[in-house]
Parts: sequence; C-alpha cells; structure tokens
Amino acid sequence: MSDFEPQIVAFCCHYCAYAAADLAGSLRVQYPPNVKVVRLPCTGKLDTMHVLKAFEKGADGVMVAG
Repeated sequence: MSDFEPQIVAFCCHYCAYAAADLAGSLRVQYPPNVKVVRLPCTGKLDTMHVLKAFEKGADGVMVAG
C-alpha cells in the first residue's frame, strides 16, 4: 500500500493560512496535488457540517488552518 495518496481538504482562513498558500504559489513553491484548499472568510465560520461533508465526499483527512 505504498502508493496510497490521501486526499486532504484544507479549510484556510482568507487572511492567514490562505494568504500563505497563495504566497507559496507566487513563489512557485509546490504542495502536493492531493491537497485541496478551500478559502474561508474566517475559520471561526467553519461549520461542522462542512468537515463532515468533506469526509462524506471522500476526503481522507481535513485540515483547518487559521
């Protein structure tokens, strides 16, 4: 099972973590394609249902970054 690539959904705050991910893209720093970044106005607005829905849709892991 060495070729298992987990699908990760990253919920990121617009002003903090998403800005860092955007800057990384501008600097041509790459992160794995199996990480899907979802921009939120604030991680405090993240509803539990969004996390559960990500798992329901097939995500192997969820990251919340603020």
